[in-house]
Amino acid sequence: MLPLCFVLMPFGKKPAGDGRLVDFDSIYELLIKPAVVAAGLEPLRADEEMTGGVIHKPMFERLILCEYAVADLTTANANMFYELGLRHAVRPAATVLLFAQGIGQLPFDVAPLRALPYQLGADGKPAMSAADRDLLTAKLRAARTADTDSPVFQLVEGFPDIQRLKTDVFRERVAYSSALRQQLAQAREQGIDAVRAVERDLGLLHDVEAGVVVDLFLSYRAVKGWDDMIALAPKMSAPLAATVLVQEQLALALNRAHRGDEAERILLALIASRGPSSETFGILGRVYKDRWEAALKAGEKILARGLLEKAIGAYLNGFEADWRDAYPGVNAVTLMELKELPDPRRERLIPVVSYAVERRIASGKPDYWDYATRLELAVLAKNQDRAEPALADALAAVRESWEPETTARNLRLIREAREKRHEAMAWAIELENELSRQGKT
Repeated sequence: MLPLCFVLMPFGKKPAGDGRLVDFDSIYELLIKPAVVAAGLEPLRADEEMTGGVIHKPMFERLILCEYAVADLTTANANMFYELGLRHAVRPAATVLLFAQGIGQLPFDVAPLRALPYQLGADGKPAMSAADRDLLTAKLRAARTADTDSPVFQLVEGFPDIQRLKTDVFRERVAYSSALRQQLAQAREQGIDAVRAVERDLGLLHDVEAGVVVDLFLSYRAVKGWDDMIALAPKMSAPLAATVLVQEQLALALNRAHRGDEAERILLALIASRGPSSETFGILGRVYKDRWEAALKAGEKILARGLLEKAIGAYLNGFEADWRDAYPGVNAVTLMELKELPDPRRERLIPVVSYAVERRIASGKPDYWDYATRLELAVLAKNQDRAEPALADALAAVRESWEPETTARNLRLIREAREKRHEAMAWAIELENELSRQGKT
């Protein structure tokens, strides 16, 4: 799925200050749309996709969720500048501005933002569409790697936060009906049939608010409804379905549903189009890790060795993408423990991963994965005194049953590798069993 580029501009013909009628539909068809496509993006014009409900809600969702935006400020009115201000408030980068040269002047507050001028003919259509199109395409391609173009984010440090955290933060902080939020929370307690009943009551999801749809999507994850997650993604609105959050979680569901090849394609496409992140590489590492274990069980030792290296590489790339996120780091360390020969990187990496997770816990905002990482590191260090309190903290922080199952699996892999080396740790078996029991509740 290509990244979406939301196009903010008037439509039809609008009068300019010099008496010309500006043909915005021609500008879109001849200049903006081809430039967006040439940049490897999918254009979505403000008037091309209308949804039900309050008219402002879909507009806000597109402004917030589409990763790229083009705003034509020619003859722009107050609504356009309001929407541009909203976009700059929520998106640090990838908003490209343009305007027809020679038609009035940009307002003072917008003038320093490096808008791209284009030539307009006497008929109100683009006069040099090919040349201006190439310039716009180049600007959109450059936006892929730009740090910030929002004046707001140029003043605010420390955002965005760790990529792994964005999924649950989105569900917790996006405002929508408290009744629906409670209904989904109760459905997660009751099981998958209850979550399906909520989905049926919602009707066409294309028209439902993004916060509700994401909560529904993650509610299926909580009850291990992997096939339901996969079926839900195409029912979402295009801007929401194209977000990194949804694509990552879709890949996670596909892998859990034994469709790892499809999951890999989605994740590699995300990395190619959106750049590396700890979460994307972390899920990709799990895809390769599952393949490694399957090859090992099938007796394909040479293939398994290559897949183990591939999984370690993906987790390392995830940790290097964001050193604050210990989750991919601890997975890399654990898989290094399973290699036939010692990995010299392991001893250098463990202190860095330990520091990262302790910083997260000390911040006062730890989650299950932080405590699980501390537990895993303690087991790797053969430190029972540290492992048991870390287990207690992890169990108290469990949100969804698949979380302790994942940690139990890692501890099992460590135990089995050490048993082969005659390094049995009987006390670690009980930790594994406690996590497995919690995963079944």
